[in-house]
Amino acid sequence: MHALQQLVRFGWQQALSCVFPVVIFASLALTKLIPLPWLPRYDWLLLICLAMQVWMLRSGLETRDELKVITVFHLIGLALELFKVHMGSWSYPEEGWTKVGGVPLYSGFMYASVASYLCQAWRRMNVDLVRWPSLWLVTPLAASIYLNFFTHHYWIDIRWWLSALVLILFWRTWVTFEVGRHRYRMPLSLSFVLIGFFIWIAENVATFFGAWEYPNQSDVWRLVHVGKVSSWLLLVIVSFLIVAALKQVKERRPGAEKDRWNSIRS
Repeated sequence: MHALQQLVRFGWQQALSCVFPVVIFASLALTKLIPLPWLPRYDWLLLICLAMQVWMLRSGLETRDELKVITVFHLIGLALELFKVHMGSWSYPEEGWTKVGGVPLYSGFMYASVASYLCQAWRRMNVDLVRWPSLWLVTPLAASIYLNFFTHHYWIDIRWWLSALVLILFWRTWVTFEVGRHRYRMPLSLSFVLIGFFIWIAENVATFFGAWEYPNQSDVWRLVHVGKVSSWLLLVIVSFLIVAALKQVKERRPGAEKDRWNSIRS
């Protein structure tokens, strides 16, 4: 009975942390099934995402520090989108006033929603990291993973080498989290895999509702290749490392007040 109660508590905390992604998926489904007037679909999606972001900040669901992190992810995501669409990795076939280089501006919020989940889950579940590696090792690894999304189009794809480096660097790192009054832990690498897998599931839902499409989905929707899990896994790792690094830098800032951010034990 206790295990079931803890599972329900865990699920509720996860659901609260996923408010932004859920709104995005609901908006994708709504605008796909019910054409909205006056503006193209992509523009409506941008307005919905902007309104959601404002509401989350004003309601207190999101802090100003979390908004800063999410803005960083929005810009990182848009840069990646512009490049990938240019290279033909995927496309946004519908019309829109707010498209730049073939990329609708709402797409950056899909990356921001991942950061939103990480920040909120971190705060709600009192996440802590045990045996976290040096920032001087984490930063180059995160940068290399992100750059590989660009460079593999012109050079060899080193994602598997980078994955091996992740396993080596975080072999002794654990993530601990709180459910109710009980604290649990799991290997950090396992949390990367789990989050990456669930984002791959979300990607299938998103492409089904036409958020974007891969070349093999232009005629009829098909399941996203399972190999994409590795791409999302690496993107989750970059996201997690950036969030953790920013939290660590904030905690080390001289005279910084103890706010709703949690400390990281090295």
